[in-house]
Amino acid sequence: MNLSGTIDFRPKLFSTFRSYSSTKFKADLIAGIVVGIVALPLAIAFGIASGVSPTIGLITAIIGGFMVSAFGGNTVQIGGPTGAFIIIVYNIIAQYGLTGLAIATFMAGLILVAMGLFHLGTVIRFIPYPIVVGFTAGIALTIFSTQINDFFGLGLTEIPGEFIPKWGTYFRNFGNIDLYTFAVGLVSLLIIVVTPKISKKLPGALISIIIMTAAVAAVEYFDPSLTVETIGRRFGDMPTDLPLPHGFELNMTTINLLLPSAFTIAMLGAIESLLSATVADGITGSRTNSNTELIGQGMANIVVPMFGGIPVTGAIARTMTNITNGGRTPVAGIVHAVVLLLIFLFLMPLINMVPMACLAAVLMVVAYNMSAWRTVVSIFKSPKSDISVLLVTFFLTVIFDLTIAIEIGLLLAVVLFLRRVMENSQIKVYSEQLDVAEGTDLSTHEVLKVEKGVSVYEIDGPFFFGIATKFDELMRSTMQDKPIVRIIRMRKVPFIDSTAIHNLEILIRSSHEEGIEVVLSGVNENVHHSLLNAKVESLVGERNICDHITKAVALANSIVAERRASNDHSSSKV
Repeated sequence: MNLSGTIDFRPKLFSTFRSYSSTKFKADLIAGIVVGIVALPLAIAFGIASGVSPTIGLITAIIGGFMVSAFGGNTVQIGGPTGAFIIIVYNIIAQYGLTGLAIATFMAGLILVAMGLFHLGTVIRFIPYPIVVGFTAGIALTIFSTQINDFFGLGLTEIPGEFIPKWGTYFRNFGNIDLYTFAVGLVSLLIIVVTPKISKKLPGALISIIIMTAAVAAVEYFDPSLTVETIGRRFGDMPTDLPLPHGFELNMTTINLLLPSAFTIAMLGAIESLLSATVADGITGSRTNSNTELIGQGMANIVVPMFGGIPVTGAIARTMTNITNGGRTPVAGIVHAVVLLLIFLFLMPLINMVPMACLAAVLMVVAYNMSAWRTVVSIFKSPKSDISVLLVTFFLTVIFDLTIAIEIGLLLAVVLFLRRVMENSQIKVYSEQLDVAEGTDLSTHEVLKVEKGVSVYEIDGPFFFGIATKFDELMRSTMQDKPIVRIIRMRKVPFIDSTAIHNLEILIRSSHEEGIEVVLSGVNENVHHSLLNAKVESLVGERNICDHITKAVALANSIVAERRASNDHSSSKV
């Protein structure tokens, strides 16, 4: 984390115009129109599934999509509402209402901007992969479970928010399936699945919505008794005017209440957007400025809630659609936002006719694609620690809450990582002889003679709180063999933390009380700087910090010789 460096905010849109041309604009225009058409059903479906109206989903895609492209750090990233946010948004609305969601989204935007300003863009990419797979698969299953009512036409108006009670309600009401609604959902699902097999460039979701909306309208025209629930019947006529920006009240009580949810939105948005950017870079050969991308995402999430929108992030599917249709600059993303704006202004009456069962089919396919079940299966061939992190994150996401899942998943991953580091870190003890080349690629071996009375302890790995305790236990177990000099070899210690420094201070003081000299060997620059700041160097003595084991052993042997000579001199006087 860099707290003192320059602000790393260089939107790709600004640099694009230096070499922009009519040819590039034509490619971006075509890609933007296609992405806008593909994004339409997804924005509507994600809005409804999140517990808000289709209008809010579209507004989020328009404003958020424009800002991500205008201020982001990736050339082809398409921003908007995504399936990953459905569960967290739905839960926030259920607990705190739309105002609570707006405040949480606004705070998440501030967190994202701060992460970008503090150069945390690259750090976010180090989130353990099993956690990402675990909560993504958990979100996918949860999204799927929320669509059962509309897909089968169960007609339920009050459905529990929790996963297990929700499915209990479904099983008790499966006898109320509306066969006509189910047929609409099933045919919609088949169209979405079959369309890519005809042409991967055809937007299956949109084609399904167009065909089924027309079919349902035709059937209802000839037989008014056959009806299914549509967007218009559930939400009423959708407004076609952009809402005016509005503010909301912030106070410490609200901030404390919504901070965990805001943190989850920020982390989820950062992970998904940078994952999407990484995939895009691998195809286009461009290079994302991760810090700028986070700042751009943060700005979008600060502005969108002022218009009533839901959280925004980079969308992998829409970004890939942009790339495959020739988009190569942020202009394509801006065009996509303009296309959605035109649809919002002029075609909303047609959107009111879309069957809810058709949108349920769209979200079921989204859930299936999100589940990445093949990846889940492959992780089961990984170490048990990775499997544990995956399963814990998955079940916590499904049964409890995404916020809890991410927090506990990260904590478990850190604990298991520290245990793995501790298991792989070694502390070796040498006496009498020491091979300088041991543990290196050197072909020549220099064996040093270690005088009796000199003990050499080598720490292999980071010297942090876990290893500090292990080292302390080893020192206590060898206390009966009281040496004259203790050499602590630290050539393979990349860093040292405050716990290790504290234990080292105790060791040096207790050794001095017993008349034992302590010599530090192979201390690198970073560790030396930490010891200097903690005043350990003055405690052990500048002479007793050596940059190589040869010097340390020579110093220790000379101390032993001096001590013995002094003892012999004292004995001769007696």
